[in-house]
Amino acid sequence: MTGNLFHDGTPPATSEAATASADDARPGPTSPLADRMRPADLDQVVGQHEILGPGGPLRTLIEKGVLPSLLLWGPPGCGKTTIARLVARHARACFLEYSAVSVGSRELKAVMREAQKLKQASGRRTILFLDEIHRFNKAQQDALLPWVERGDVTLIGATTENPSFEINSALISRTRLFILKPLSTEDIVTLLRNAIASPAGLAGRLRLTEAALEALAVISEGDARQALGLLESVAMVAGAAADDQEPRAVLDAADIERIIATRAVRYDKSGEEHFNIISALHKSLRNSDVQAGLYWLGRMLEGGEDPLYIARRLVRFASEDTGLADPQALPQALAARDAIHFLGRPEGDLALAQAVVYLALSPKSNALYKAYKEVSQEVKRGGTPPVPGHLRNAPTALMREAGYGRGYVYAHDTTAGIAAMSCLPEALAGREFYQPGRRGFEKELGLRLEKIKNWQQRHAHQDEPPRPGGGRESEPHGGSR
Repeated sequence: MTGNLFHDGTPPATSEAATASADDARPGPTSPLADRMRPADLDQVVGQHEILGPGGPLRTLIEKGVLPSLLLWGPPGCGKTTIARLVARHARACFLEYSAVSVGSRELKAVMREAQKLKQASGRRTILFLDEIHRFNKAQQDALLPWVERGDVTLIGATTENPSFEINSALISRTRLFILKPLSTEDIVTLLRNAIASPAGLAGRLRLTEAALEALAVISEGDARQALGLLESVAMVAGAAADDQEPRAVLDAADIERIIATRAVRYDKSGEEHFNIISALHKSLRNSDVQAGLYWLGRMLEGGEDPLYIARRLVRFASEDTGLADPQALPQALAARDAIHFLGRPEGDLALAQAVVYLALSPKSNALYKAYKEVSQEVKRGGTPPVPGHLRNAPTALMREAGYGRGYVYAHDTTAGIAAMSCLPEALAGREFYQPGRRGFEKELGLRLEKIKNWQQRHAHQDEPPRPGGGRESEPHGGSR
């Protein structure tokens, strides 16, 4: 949205034109309910008590007239735009509101030059509010820095995305970051009550039971704009028009559910919520929480996530967090991947659900993950010791004469099915990368590994394999031939 100040999107011709404030644009009776109910002062703000309540850090800055550039990070409908407008109103500053989606660097530079002139001529500050500031690329964000540093404008940026990933560190360092939370169900209910009763809202023309109010609040998921938009839709369906003199019949929760039959699940496939929910799924499975695992799976699928992306994460989990504690975990995850690829949605959803339940209930071990991580780190250190001579291939006479393959013992020719030779480079002799866990099948693998280690220690100096007809000894893999 281009500016409350310059309605045609162009900078003003004179400093006098730049004297509008956040009070200039008042919503009319035909404006959306969310705009009509926007708070006019800090005491009317519902929610965000930690930063805007008495003694809150942002409220203190506003009341003391200390106005640094701000960065407001929070989900949709939590009050970012409202706070920016209230800051400007309290400071009696010129207020320019833009969306980073629709404004370019050239236009902003022209606006900031006018803001500089206004400050020099009258001392009056200009607040530049940039909604969705994360949509600006690095160069566009860098272009804001000189104006912010000089104090020509006070920047208030709003973003729904994690600033750590989307905002330049230089810009973050020059702003004061405030994290806004979704409104609670109680907060949303308060907003709805106010909107129903307020003359600027529905003026009592709609009546809802407490259960209906709570149902609307829950559906809104902490988004005040969505809550008021849904309330306005309910009022229209119920016939509570602006010219009605009498309130309609009381609506209950069932009426609300019938009127709002379907709604979009909040899920951003490319934003932070995507990573938050896949993280929640992974960590729920790691903690063997079946119910949470199924819930987060449903949140992703119903939100439109690519099911193959989920399948890939389940395959990763099978090796990373279950590993050899349950060797069937990986086949289960791969089978779910094949099923969803073959069937698609929604038929394949159950295959993913089956894998989620199986992986949640499987014994857990990260021994394989830790083993390969240690190996990877060892290789990356450099050094790369040569392959021991007895393990080298010797396809030519020259290589055989050079000692390639000399001393190699073919394990199948031994009585125990194992040879008394080390297969690690000499520099790494004795290193133990894989140490089995004590759960599930890895407990059995641990016993096998211990038997092999003991056998190797007893036969450490044996150069030749036992003859097939010789004495029998218990095999390190269990049992005897």
